[in-house]
Amino acid sequence: MYEEVAYIAYHFHWPNDQVMNMEHRERRRWATEISRINETLNNTRP
Repeated sequence: MYEEVAYIAYHFHWPNDQVMNMEHRERRRWATEISRINETLNNTRP
C-alpha cells in the first residue's frame, strides 16, 4: 500500500491522506494510469 501511495503522491502531487483514503482498487488504477503515461512519454522522446 505504501508503495502505491508514494507513487501516486509523487507523480500527481496529491496529499498523502487523500491517496491513503482511496480504496485499493482505485489506487491500483491510478498507479496503472501513471505507468502508462510514463511509458508513453518515454517512448516519444527522441
